Amino acid sequence: MGLAAEKPVFTADDYLAWENTQEDRHEFLDGEVFAMAGAEDRHVTVAMNLAFALRQHLSGSRCRTYMSDMRLQVASANSYFYPDVLVTCSAADQASRSVKTEPVLIIEVLSPSTAAYDRGLKFSHYRNLASLQEYVLVDLETRSTDCYRKGADGLWVLHPFARGDTVSLASVALAVTPEQMFAEVDGL
Repeated sequence: MGLAAEKPVFTADDYLAWENTQEDRHEFLDGEVFAMAGAEDRHVTVAMNLAFALRQHLSGSRCRTYMSDMRLQVASANSYFYPDVLVTCSAADQASRSVKTEPVLIIEVLSPSTAAYDRGLKFSHYRNLASLQEYVLVDLETRSTDCYRKGADGLWVLHPFARGDTVSLASVALAVTPEQMFAEVDGL
């Protein structure tokens, strides 16, 4: 009987060096590497619509909007992620070209294969980011949005937005209409 193959464990430095040579993106979670699946057009369009609205709104400010190719480090979890959209207003983040560490807003567009992970384990790691004020989950199937906001007491509170609601992003003082968010998205 053969022995089970050992899963390779990367250090964060090994991961960063290796990831820079890869054609596809991979998230890193405390020594393990996970390939990122491609997204469907609705997913990409909604993420782009949100990033565009944020970029326009924040133009001229110290805040910057990034899409899914920007790596986010969560040092306390020894992890690196690729959020669909993130906003950072940090001078340290502006100085780093390849990794951001202090987002105020993270947006994930849910897909059936990642929804539970985005709502659960990934959010538990994101909550360790002291700078993070809002975590937004957009459900393509229901066209609803869950916005988790960190209160002054440090507790995260859900602010749900139903289909057709304008989504309020308090961290950046922006209201996004459903027409903006779902522009050029077919179906439903």
